[in-house]
Amino acid sequence: MRGRSLLVDTSAVRTIVARLGRDVLMDTAIVRLTDAIRAFDPAIASVPMRAGVQYATPAFGLLEWMPAYLGSTDTLVKVVGYHPTNPDARGLPTVISSMCLFDTQSGHLTAMVDGTFLTAIRTGAASAVASRVLASPDSRTLGVIGCGAQAVTQIHALARLFPLERVMACDINPAVAHSLGDRMRFVDVPVQVIPRDRVADLVEASDILCTCTSTAPGDGPVFADGPTRTHLHVNGVGSDFPGKFELPVTLLRRALVCPDFREQAAVEGECQQLAQSDIGPDLATLVQRAALYQGSQRELTVFDSTGWGVEDHVIASMMIDFAREFGLGQDIELECLPPDPRDPYSLVEPALAGIAAPVAAIARL
Repeated sequence: MRGRSLLVDTSAVRTIVARLGRDVLMDTAIVRLTDAIRAFDPAIASVPMRAGVQYATPAFGLLEWMPAYLGSTDTLVKVVGYHPTNPDARGLPTVISSMCLFDTQSGHLTAMVDGTFLTAIRTGAASAVASRVLASPDSRTLGVIGCGAQAVTQIHALARLFPLERVMACDINPAVAHSLGDRMRFVDVPVQVIPRDRVADLVEASDILCTCTSTAPGDGPVFADGPTRTHLHVNGVGSDFPGKFELPVTLLRRALVCPDFREQAAVEGECQQLAQSDIGPDLATLVQRAALYQGSQRELTVFDSTGWGVEDHVIASMMIDFAREFGLGQDIELECLPPDPRDPYSLVEPALAGIAAPVAAIARL
C-alpha cells in the first residue's frame, strides 16, 4: 500500500512467539539462516562492515548501523546500541536495536521491527549454524562463560541441534550465573554453576564452549589457555569492539578460526589477534562447503561471531513474514509522500489554503 509501513511492535512479537513457541521460532531461524547463507552470493549482495559512533560519556558505549542487501527486493538497515552498564544501571539489555526494511526499487520503508529480541535470537542461531559444521555431532557438555541474555539463546539454539546433557556456566557475577538455571528451565538441560576460580575445569570439560561476556577492551582474555578436549569447538560471541576479545591468542593459533564476516572480525573480533594468513574460512564458505570441513569436527575450532548483516536481514524478514501471516502489527503512514512527487508542499496544500488569508492579513499589519 502506497505510503504505508508495517510496524511490528512489541505486542506483535509477543503474540508471534506465543503462537509458535520458542522451539519452533528458533528452529525456523536456524533453517532460514542456513538457507540464506547457502544461497549467499557476494557478486550480487552488498553487506558492508557496520559503522557508527563510539563514546565514553555519559557512559561507555556505541551506536552502529548495519545495512544488508542480498540481491533481493528489500534492503535491511539495523541500528544497534551496545551499553554494558545497562543491566545494572538502568535495568535495560546491554544490546538495544531496531531494524527497518526498505523496498530496494523505490526506497520506501516497508516495515519496522524490534532488533533487541531478534539480535539475541539470530546470534544464537548463527552459533548453531556454525557449530553444526564444526562441532562434534555427539557434543554433550556445553560450557558457557558469561551468563547474561546472550547465554540464553546460545544454549537454546545449540540444544536444538546437539544431544546436550549438561551446561557448565560461569559469570563474573555469581548471582547472574546462579539465575541461569531458572532462565533455561524450558530447555530441560541441567545447569551447573562453576566458580570463577575453576573456569579452567569448565573449559577442559566442554565439547562446545560459548563465550558471551561484556569484557571491556583490553581486559581479555576471559580464561587462560590450558588443556581442552581435542575436538573442542568454541563460539566466541562477545568480541565486537577494537581491542575487545575473549579468547587466548595461543588457543586461536592452534585452532581453525572461522569468522562470520572476515573484514569485520579482523577489526573487532577474535581475528584482530591474528594475521590474515591465520584466519580460516568464513561462515558462508563453511555452510556452502560443509562436507569439506567435516574432518574439523575432530579438531579444535573457533567461530568468531561479530554479527553479520545477513543474519539480521534473515531474522527481520522472518518476523515480518510471521506478522503478515498472522495479521499482526500496525500499518502506519510515516513517510510524507506528496500527491505530486515534484511538489513537496502538495502534501499540505489543503491545510495551507485554510490559513492563507489570515497570514496575508497579518502581513499587511
